[in-house]
Amino acid sequence: MQKLVGSFIATTNAFDVEGALSMFAADAVINDISVGNAFVGRDGVRLYFERFFVGYNTASRLLSIETLDDFNANVRLDFTGDFGHEIGILKFATSLEGLIKRIDANLE
Repeated sequence: MQKLVGSFIATTNAFDVEGALSMFAADAVINDISVGNAFVGRDGVRLYFERFFVGYNTASRLLSIETLDDFNANVRLDFTGDFGHEIGILKFATSLEGLIKRIDANLE
């Protein structure tokens, strides 16, 4: 999980939307409670990254990872960008193939 999270942070910080998308299952979901919306499938995930990472010049820094089991982890990130500064929790769920199936996101 540590490697996947590291790759997620590196690709999103580089605004590499295609690289980030390659880590997600085709039917993945990002449910972002802080924006009140779920982003479904690769098209939804693309929209999420383009809007909230590229669009706001978001940079993420890992604060902690709590590994729950082989497929789930809670990740605490420090976000900075055009919006200012926020701390967020991303709950990652992965598939047997090591792809991200779901992220439940919220701000502290």
